[in-house]
Amino acid sequence: MFYPEPMTQIEIVVPEQHVLAATNVVAESGMFHQVDASYLSSETGLGTTEDWSKKSTAAAALERRLLAVMKTLGIKEGSPPADLASMTDVEAVQPMAERLEQQVEGVIEDLADEQKKLEKLQNYVRQLEPIADVGIQVGALRNPRYVFSVLGIIPVEHVQRLRTSLEHIPAVLLPLRQDSRRAVVVLSGTQQHADILERAARSAYLSPLNLPDDYQGTPREVIAALRTDIEHMQTQIADQKGVIAELRESRGEQLQTLLWRARASRMLADALARYGRLRYMYVIVGWVPTRGLDALTSRLRHISGEILIEAIPSTRGRADTNVPVALRNPGILHAFQRLVTIYGRPRYEEVDPTLFLALTFPLLFGAMFGDVGHGLVLALLGELLVSRKVSRLRGLADLGVVVTICGVVSIGFGFLYGSVFGMEDLLPALWIRPMENIMLILSLAIGAGVVLLTLGFLTGILNAWLARDWGRLLFGHTGIAGLLLYWSLIGLAAGLLIPGLPVPHLVPVLLAAVSGLAVMFSDLLTRLVEGRRPLIEGGLATYAVQVVFELFEALISLLSNSLSYVRVGAFAVAHAGLSAVIFILAAMVSPARGVVYWVVVALGNLFVIGFEGMIVGIQTLRLEYYEFFSKFFTGGGARYVPLATLPKIGE
Repeated sequence: MFYPEPMTQIEIVVPEQHVLAATNVVAESGMFHQVDASYLSSETGLGTTEDWSKKSTAAAALERRLLAVMKTLGIKEGSPPADLASMTDVEAVQPMAERLEQQVEGVIEDLADEQKKLEKLQNYVRQLEPIADVGIQVGALRNPRYVFSVLGIIPVEHVQRLRTSLEHIPAVLLPLRQDSRRAVVVLSGTQQHADILERAARSAYLSPLNLPDDYQGTPREVIAALRTDIEHMQTQIADQKGVIAELRESRGEQLQTLLWRARASRMLADALARYGRLRYMYVIVGWVPTRGLDALTSRLRHISGEILIEAIPSTRGRADTNVPVALRNPGILHAFQRLVTIYGRPRYEEVDPTLFLALTFPLLFGAMFGDVGHGLVLALLGELLVSRKVSRLRGLADLGVVVTICGVVSIGFGFLYGSVFGMEDLLPALWIRPMENIMLILSLAIGAGVVLLTLGFLTGILNAWLARDWGRLLFGHTGIAGLLLYWSLIGLAAGLLIPGLPVPHLVPVLLAAVSGLAVMFSDLLTRLVEGRRPLIEGGLATYAVQVVFELFEALISLLSNSLSYVRVGAFAVAHAGLSAVIFILAAMVSPARGVVYWVVVALGNLFVIGFEGMIVGIQTLRLEYYEFFSKFFTGGGARYVPLATLPKIGE
């Protein structure tokens, strides 16, 4: 059982001349969670926190410009230099950055223009190559006064269609070259019929060749001239790329240094803008893990004896709702911590449910998905995600840990069920076969649910005690009264279903009545214990209706929470049943059990692993989030974010 790390609030009063040094100390500690104290500022005109906000904005703008230039030149961010302890004068650096930006932009624009020209010339060559051996003067086809001409490529099957559509128009369609798929043709006619000829050409899918205006001669002569110009253009582009490479080499280190200085200045100014300002003193407010408090205060006092430090230990009570929550789950537990934070971050006074989730999630998943073969595939898939060998899946490494563990537990349940890729005749069942013991496995699933819900109730009671929330502890739906009501109802059900139970029937009845009344009037009793008035709000009649429905809701919730765990056994049975269906379908397709039979079996197993595995994962999360967590986990805790003025690479 783990709780969020103990935190201590710290207030630091620093003389103006030591504020940068103090900021670097708290940032380098890696554990100071800053709280905005700018509301404490009482002076203006003396370098107020607003000035730091302006400096932060200017540094951020410079950072964006430098990143754009570096991206253009292909320069990586690199590692931050060691001497980033002081603020960079953005106004002094700005002219240098602007000169670099203009120089790079000029070279890039020239390169882009030349590349566009090169692409245009290469496109001309591609269009003329099909008619390179045609002896026609290209210039003769340009803008004749009386004759309209189109030189282009047309699908062979549309040549006759175009000729037929022009039977009543004075025009000539002259094929110049033809293969099995397309033909090079010249379509000529009078300018008077130009519009008709253009429409007919388009309808026959004739693609006109866009010929260059500055070149004369036959297509072969034009192609030769174009290739000469292409070689010249490629030489110019190579020269421009050489200039860019030279800029990258000569300016790369300088740009990296400027970027990190601008970034560090932006983060430092952001921190300073959230300080309080009391004339010539700064007030730094934040939270520190209690374990690191002494080391931090020692380093601050080493800067100057004029620095004042006040530490205020926190308590796990309802008053400390703004305490940042630091979750420090190591190794495998960190992957399950991600699943917890998806649902919500625990409050400072709450138990961190990561350990519970790490223990129960794989067990529930494995019980529903028990199969040696299917579990092995999941484990291998999880290992692939953990290895980060697939670049697009590297962000799923934590999920890979969860998938691997669930796969291993599924293998264990597969041995218990005696199932390998849905085949139940290869291994003996070390425990039971779900399809042959349906009622037993459903009953065991409900029993497991009762145990987990009881654990949730006990954890909720512990949370209420730590938070000093006595009303919730004693009378809440998830407090002592709620737990007693739950177990009294279980006792009543057991007395009806199990003859000769050694517990008198009157005991659970009385216990249910007392605890039910406590839950029913929990709000009134809480107000009474905590001394709050009025005891009843909104009128007696309204309150009477409200408490009846609250008790009804509590009873329905307890019943539905318990029955929800039936799905654990139901999915175990469904998993075995679906696997059996696959073999039935395979036998129908290939009674002789040939190659097709095993292809169907393989595809069916892939479907089970993918589709049912996803469904089982969702159902497991639902049981954790809505049945188990609801008994003790409120969420909504503040995230712990240590201050940093030396940003990490790739931030």
